[in-house]
Amino acid sequence: MPAVRGDGMRGLAVFISDIRNCKSKEAEVKRINKELANIRSKFKGDKTLDGYQKKKYVCKLLFIFLLGHDIDFGHMEAVNLLSSNKYTEKQIGYLFISVLVNTNSDLIKLIVQSIKNDLGSRNPVHVNLALQCIANIGSKEMADAFGTDIPKLLVSGETMDVVKQSAALCLLRLFRTTQEIIPGGEWTSRIIHLLNDQHMGVVTAACSLIEALVKKNPDEYKGCVSLAVSRLSRIVTASYTDLQDYTYYFVPAPWLSVKLLRLLQHYPPPEDPGVRGRLNECLDTILNKAQEPPKSKKVQHSNAKNAVLFEAISIIIHSDSEPNLLVRACNQLGQFLSHRETNLRYLALETMCLLATSEFSHEAVKKHQETVINALKTERDVSVRQRAVDLLYAMCDRSNAEEIVQEMLNYLETADYSIREEMVLKVAILAEKYAQDYTWYVDVILNLIRIAGDYVSEEVWYRVIQIVVNREDVQGYAAKTVFEALQAPACHENMVKVGGYILGEFGNLIAGDSRSAPVVQFQLLHSKYHLCSAATRALLLTTYIKFINLFPEIKSQIQDVLKSNSNLRSSDAELQQRASEYLHLSVTTTTDVLATVLEEMPPFTEKESSILAVLKKKSGRMSAQEAQREARVQAREGNAAPAAEKAQNAQLKTKSPSNAAFPIPQLNNSTSADLLGLSTPPATQNNTQSNTGVLVDVLGDLYGGGGTNTHNGTSAPATISMSGATDNIKKFVCKNNGVLYENDIIQIGIKSEFRQNLGRVGVFYGNKTSMPLQQLVNCECVEDFNGLPDLSVSFTYGNVPQRLALHLPLSCNKFFEPTDMNGESFFARWKNLKAQKIFKATGPMENASIKTKLLGFGMQLLEGIDPNPENYVCAAIIHTRTQQIGCLLRLEPNRQAEMYRLTIRASKESTAQILADLLAEQF
Repeated sequence: MPAVRGDGMRGLAVFISDIRNCKSKEAEVKRINKELANIRSKFKGDKTLDGYQKKKYVCKLLFIFLLGHDIDFGHMEAVNLLSSNKYTEKQIGYLFISVLVNTNSDLIKLIVQSIKNDLGSRNPVHVNLALQCIANIGSKEMADAFGTDIPKLLVSGETMDVVKQSAALCLLRLFRTTQEIIPGGEWTSRIIHLLNDQHMGVVTAACSLIEALVKKNPDEYKGCVSLAVSRLSRIVTASYTDLQDYTYYFVPAPWLSVKLLRLLQHYPPPEDPGVRGRLNECLDTILNKAQEPPKSKKVQHSNAKNAVLFEAISIIIHSDSEPNLLVRACNQLGQFLSHRETNLRYLALETMCLLATSEFSHEAVKKHQETVINALKTERDVSVRQRAVDLLYAMCDRSNAEEIVQEMLNYLETADYSIREEMVLKVAILAEKYAQDYTWYVDVILNLIRIAGDYVSEEVWYRVIQIVVNREDVQGYAAKTVFEALQAPACHENMVKVGGYILGEFGNLIAGDSRSAPVVQFQLLHSKYHLCSAATRALLLTTYIKFINLFPEIKSQIQDVLKSNSNLRSSDAELQQRASEYLHLSVTTTTDVLATVLEEMPPFTEKESSILAVLKKKSGRMSAQEAQREARVQAREGNAAPAAEKAQNAQLKTKSPSNAAFPIPQLNNSTSADLLGLSTPPATQNNTQSNTGVLVDVLGDLYGGGGTNTHNGTSAPATISMSGATDNIKKFVCKNNGVLYENDIIQIGIKSEFRQNLGRVGVFYGNKTSMPLQQLVNCECVEDFNGLPDLSVSFTYGNVPQRLALHLPLSCNKFFEPTDMNGESFFARWKNLKAQKIFKATGPMENASIKTKLLGFGMQLLEGIDPNPENYVCAAIIHTRTQQIGCLLRLEPNRQAEMYRLTIRASKESTAQILADLLAEQF
C-alpha cells in the first residue's frame, strides 16, 4: 500500500492512537522507545528522506516531547525544514524550533539566517511564520538579531497589512524582553501614525504596542492622544454596518475601542479644546448607546457593549473634570445595581467605589445608598457583598456616617467570616473619621468588640484608648460605658483589655456611684482575670496597682491578689515579675511616691491612625488610582482619615510596667504602628532580637518616638557585639524617666525626682539573666552649671570586663520650680539679660509636641500672655544652695520657614545661655 501523501500524516495519527491505547505507563514507554529508535535510524541511515517524511518524523518527536520525554536529536532535520517552500513543512520546522531549540544551541546561527531569509521573502505567509517564531522564542538574542529589521518592516509602506499586524505584536514581545529595541527620534512619529492606518487589524495591534511604549516614556509618545481620540470618534460614531469585518454582535470594533480608551488613561485630559471636546462627545455617545435597547439578546452582545461602557467610565473617572459625565456614569452604574447578571452588579459596585471619591459625583453615588444596603443584605455572592461594603465605605461622609456605620454593624453579626476583619477595620476608620461626638465613637468601638471581638485587631483597641486618654470630655462616659459592657456574662478578651486600661486610668470618675464603687470595679475586672491570656492578665495587674493609687480603701484586697501563688509563682515570667514588683511598690513606698509613679497617663502625642494602612494591607485591592482618590477625599473633607502610616519597618518591644501605665503586649512579627505611643523607638534591626525574653525596658518611654538618638558612650571591646547601642541622653532634658542606654547585653534606665535644689536619681541596670539592679544617687544644685555629670558603668560579660562611659541626665533645668504670673509681671521682668537662639526645626511643629517638651523642661506654661497666640511663654525659678535664679522663656515658631526663635531671660546671664543651648536641641 503506498504511503499516504498530504497533510494527513497517517503515520503520526497511528502513532498517537497507539499511545492512547496503551494500558500502562510501561507499555507507553516501550512504544515511545520503539518509535524513537525507528526515527533515529531513519534520520541516520536514509539520506533520501523527502520533506513530507521529515515533517512527519519531526511531528512525532514534538508529540513525544509534549508527553514529557526528553528529545536529544532531530534538531538539524527541523532546521532543514525551514528552507522548504511548502507552508506545512516550514510551519512544523518553526514550531519545533520554538519549543525545543535552546537559545544557546550551536544551531542558533543557522536558525537566525533562515529567519532572516524568510523576513526578506515576498511571500507574506513565510514572513508571518518567521515573526511568530521570533515572538515565541522572545529571547534577548532574538531581540539583538532582529531589532533593526522588525521596526523597518512595521513602518514600511510596502509591507502588507497582515504582516504589519504580526510585526507590531512581535515587536511588543521583544520590547517586553529588551526595552532598548525600539528606536527613538523619527521612529516615534512613524509608530504613532499607525493609529491612522486604514486597516483596523493594524491599528489594533499597533495600539497594544503603543500602550506598552507609553508606559515607559509617556512624554515621547504623547502625540498619540489626538490620533487615538480621532480613531475612537470614527469607531463610536460608525454604524455596525460600516465596520462589518470588525463588528462583534452589532458592536463596532469593541476590542479596539477598549484598547484606545485604556491608552488615553495614561494621560491627563487633553489640553487642546478641540481634542478634549471630541473625546467628551465620544464618551457621551457611548453613554447614550448604553441606554438604547439591545440589538441582540445574546450574551456576547451585552458583554461587548458593556466592556466598552465600563472602559469609558474608567476614563471619565480618570479625568475627573467633567461633572456632567461623572453624574451620568453614576446613574448608568446605578441601573446595573439591580441587574439580574451578577458580574454586572459586581462591576457596577466596584466602579462606583471610585466615583464616590470624586467631588462631582459623590452626591450622585449617595442617592443609591438604599440599593447598596439592600444588596449587602440580600446578595447571594459573597464577593458582591464585599463590593457593597467597599461602596458603603467609599460613599460615607459626615451626613450619612451614623446610618452607614449602624447598617454595617447590623450586618456584621451575620457577615461571612472571610470579610469580617476588613469590615471591622472599615467601621473603626469611619467612626473615627466622621465622629462629631466622641461618645458615639466609643459606643461604636465597644459594639465592634461585642459583635466581632475575634476580628478586632490590636490597632483598633489601641486607637480607642489613645483617643479617650487625649479627650477629657469623653473619659467619664468611656469609663461608665466600658464598665457596663464588662457586666455581660460573655465578655470578649479585647473588651477586658479596653476596660482594664480605661478603668485603671479613669475609674475614679465613676466611683461616686455605688453601682460602680471601687470595690465593684475591682471585683468585676478580677472575675475575668482567670479567663484571660497572659498578656491580658499582665495588663490587669497594672490596672490593680493603679487602683491602689486611685482607691486606697481597696489596697488590702489588691495586695492579696498580688500575693497569690498563681501570680507570685506564675510560670509566666512577665506575670511573676509584675506581681512581685507591684506588691513591693505598694508595701514599701510612701503615698506621695506611689502617686508620682502611678500618676495618670499624659496625653499621647497626636499621631495618624495606622488602621487605614492595615486595611489596605488586608484587602490588597488598593490600586494607584484608588490611592489618588483617597487623597482627594482627604482634601475634600479637610480632616478626613489621615494617610496610612509607613509602618513596615516598625519594631514593637515589650515594656516593663515599672512606670509605664499600661504596656503594649508584644506582637508577633507585627508591622503595625505603636498607636499608644508607649514603645521606645527601635535603634536598628540588629537590636530587635535582643529585646525579647526577660530583657525589657526597665522604665519604658512615655513619649515613645521623639528625640534624636545620639551616642555619647564608649562601646565595649571588639570581642562583644554592641550593634544597635542606643544612648538617649538628650531626651532627658524634657523628661525624668526612661531608658538612658541600651545595647545587646545591658539596659540602663533612669527614674528621677527633684524638689527645689535637691534631687534623687534612681539608676536601674537590667540584662537577660537577672532581675534589674537599682542604684540611688542623691544630688544638690550648688550653683548654675553647664554640662552633665559623668557616669561610669563597669561590669563583666562572658568573663570579659566591660566599661561604659556615659553621662547622668542631670541638667540645670531639673531644678526648676514652675512659676505662675500675669502678663504685667511677666513683661516687667522681661527687661533682664537674655540669651537668644534662632534654629531650624528638626521635626514636626505640632502644638501638642511643643507643649509637652516645654512642660517637660520644667517651666510653667503661661496662657494668654503673648499677643501672638502662636507663641509660647513660660516662667520658672532655678533653686540653688545660695540663690534663686528667675527665668522667663519665649518660643516663637515660624511654621512657613520651619524655624524657631527661642529667647530666654534670666537674672543671671550664664544661666540664660545654658538653658537656651539645652532647649534648642529638643526642637
